[in-house]
Amino acid sequence: MDAWREKWALITGASAGIGKAFAEELAAGGTNLVLTARRGDRLEQIAKVLATQHKIRTEVCVADLTDTDAPQTIFDFTKRQGIEIELLINNAGFGGYGEFAKENQQRLLEMVQVNCGAVVHLTRLYLPEMIARKHGDILILASTASFQGVPYISTYSATKAFDLIFAEGLAEEVKPYGIRVCALCPGSTESEFHEVANQQQFAAKQHQESAQKVAHTGLKALAAGKSYVISGFGNYLGAHLQRLVPRRLVTRIVAGMFRPSKPK
Repeated sequence: MDAWREKWALITGASAGIGKAFAEELAAGGTNLVLTARRGDRLEQIAKVLATQHKIRTEVCVADLTDTDAPQTIFDFTKRQGIEIELLINNAGFGGYGEFAKENQQRLLEMVQVNCGAVVHLTRLYLPEMIARKHGDILILASTASFQGVPYISTYSATKAFDLIFAEGLAEEVKPYGIRVCALCPGSTESEFHEVANQQQFAAKQHQESAQKVAHTGLKALAAGKSYVISGFGNYLGAHLQRLVPRRLVTRIVAGMFRPSKPK
């Protein structure tokens, strides 16, 4: 964590799960934190605990990234505070499970906004200053779902494919400026994700990684200059072995795994 010691990191979706784990690991390494999410009470508590335990500076900016103006609000907040963001972690995101035609339309559009629109917007706001000073890092949370279409979470997997490709392309584009960009691709993780996505039946504990392990993997890969990383050896094998199989067959197999049970 020495690369970010005594510098500032901005973490979206920092009130729980992987976002909170990012905050804890960075704080332990001496990084100052700007934490943002919708739940201000949780953020304030996390910020207070980490500042006390690790003698770092923390700031809280409550924002809802389903609002298209939220990224600008966050950026303006850091500018008013005179904070130079060295590490931007685009962690916020959510999924939804079910047949696409039956999903709530507004919820689907909000998913695209949070998982893709806010990522692009925040990155575009903070990247020019990083380029100007020739240093800075960006970590984007993708998923193992980035590597194939996943029926019944089709919109979610498509947004995460966007995040992966966006990060990989941007990583090469900004490398000459001394900027590192990495996509973190976790599989099933111990967090609130499955509950929010209404897919608790796929959250088997024996197959889940801890949020702390996932966060550590992402930060380590970013510091090493990787453009993407898959957390977990089993997840790595699954993502790459499927390339040996026709894409349509992979999608068909996944559909069988995710197909909702018929009412009895």
